[in-house]
Amino acid sequence: MNAQTLRDYSQLAVKVALNLQRGQRLLVVGPLANSGVSLDAAPVVRGVAAAAYEAGASLVEAIWGDEGLQTIRFKHASSDSFGEVSAWLPSALVEHVDGGHAVLSIYANDPDLLKDEIPDRVGTLQRETSRAFGRFREHISRNETNWAVIAAPSPSWAARVFPGLATDQQVMRLWETIVHVCRLDLPDPLDAWERHLRGLAERAAHLNERRYTALKYRGPGTDLHVGLPDEHLWVSGRTPTVAGIVFTANVPTEEVFTIAHKDLVHGVVRSTKPLSYGSRLIEGFGLRFEAGRVVSFSADTGEAVLRQLVETDDGAGRLGEVALVPHSSPISQSGLLFYNSLFDENAASHLAVGSAYQFTLSGGGDMDAAAFAAAGGNRSAVHVDFMIGSADLDVDGLRRDGAIEPVMRQGEWAFGGS
Repeated sequence: MNAQTLRDYSQLAVKVALNLQRGQRLLVVGPLANSGVSLDAAPVVRGVAAAAYEAGASLVEAIWGDEGLQTIRFKHASSDSFGEVSAWLPSALVEHVDGGHAVLSIYANDPDLLKDEIPDRVGTLQRETSRAFGRFREHISRNETNWAVIAAPSPSWAARVFPGLATDQQVMRLWETIVHVCRLDLPDPLDAWERHLRGLAERAAHLNERRYTALKYRGPGTDLHVGLPDEHLWVSGRTPTVAGIVFTANVPTEEVFTIAHKDLVHGVVRSTKPLSYGSRLIEGFGLRFEAGRVVSFSADTGEAVLRQLVETDDGAGRLGEVALVPHSSPISQSGLLFYNSLFDENAASHLAVGSAYQFTLSGGGDMDAAAFAAAGGNRSAVHVDFMIGSADLDVDGLRRDGAIEPVMRQGEWAFGGS
């Protein structure tokens, strides 16, 4: 990435993704399972810091991480210690958000880091980490501050995405791909993003106007009914915080999404892309739902990992999110599997098991846990997206009067919009 493109990317992160406000602090972290941001992302972190200070940030801080410490832990720590998590970071993140400050997570990690470790230890660490960061995730689910996720290449991640390339070409190719799917190769990237976000907002507005009671999915191995709460809200890439700061949580983003009713899902669904979870790949998997809950599942590979996921807690076997993405999205058309949900979920329509975002329900941000559940919202320590979209997927919307309307046909929008 040359200096100008790095500056454009940093401006995109600060001005569009975070919409950082003058006087806000910015904290840069990595994925919560790793806590700190990888040293491989240092050029991006520094570029973002410069852009943030130009935008009026009062302070930019980064929590750095070293994946080598993770592997050392699995090699040398006692087997009964994998339930231990940071004693200070979860509360520090909550305090930061409570102060009205911004958070940027940068993914630059090895998707295979723990693939050869003992599965029960990996599962314990993931479960306890999810629980420890539960309050922070709750804040995020309520949009209590502006937050965003972007990515930067690392040699290990690039090698996984482009195994057929020479080592010295892998990171360069991943950079080129990120530049393309983030629209940084267009003459005016920020203007291109404004136009793209307006188009997604138009899609969300149309769906909100239709007030569907449910969505019906049909495709190879998929025949699924997903009920929607009465007060569901379709959300596009750009959303407001409770204080009114409009931000874009994911860069890139191609989706419009809403909340699933936790008790009104039934039928079968088949994945169309592998799911990378806990450094392991779950491939060729299917789920059967009854009364909202997963009652059976199978996978060609990774079935034990899938079981760990849906049995994490009582809410992990229910849906929290439904998201629609056209098959023609730039990420889909790349034909790549990124082994990272930031990219893979924006390549295809998807569902998420686990917790729902409270801002996808009208008034949800003000509801306590009991009221949210009564309205159909799901709570869990996890939120994991899995891809079900393809050129063979059809989606219908069911109206309260019994009418059925096409929403997607052969993976593309069935109604007008830009």
